[in-house]
Amino acid sequence: MGNSKSGAVSKEILEDLKLNTKFSETEIVQWYENFKKQCPNGRITKEEFQTIYSKFFPESDANTYAQHVFRSFDTNDDGTLDFKEYIIALHMTSTGKTTRKLEWAFSLFDVDKNGYITKSEVTEICTAIFKLIPKEEMAKLPEDENTAEKRADKLWKYFDKGENDRIAEGEFIQGVLDNDDALRLIQYSPLK
Repeated sequence: MGNSKSGAVSKEILEDLKLNTKFSETEIVQWYENFKKQCPNGRITKEEFQTIYSKFFPESDANTYAQHVFRSFDTNDDGTLDFKEYIIALHMTSTGKTTRKLEWAFSLFDVDKNGYITKSEVTEICTAIFKLIPKEEMAKLPEDENTAEKRADKLWKYFDKGENDRIAEGEFIQGVLDNDDALRLIQYSPLK
């Protein structure tokens, strides 16, 4: 990050984030101040990210899912998130447009980062999602999606692909946009 030693976010990053997120300049500056307090060196490690992420799911095991989320946001593959990657992550998961969120979801499911999703990758992410679901909610799940494997099978069927086929990003986004149930299956939302 160009200005990691100083106390203020660089103009370049500020302008970029204002253009690419819905956050205001004031919000970005506040996020940056908090980020610098939490991460004085200007970077979040995977372990720090897992700790932060786990606080959102105190009743669950969020570590595996957090690792996948971290991987999908570590765009330069350096093993850390800088402020810009962190803010883009916040934006995409909280206020981003549906298509942008689905682009992120694709990168989450594309575990090996080869540009395609396979059934085994869908199963891997569904398994991580399942670890987020508290036990009392597990009992309320429909019979055809009450295990990670069943959920992955149900999701995979929406794409009309064989066991060994793969899905490109455009197919994934269109498939999920065309089916509300698929959209529900690629994420975990607590019952409340």
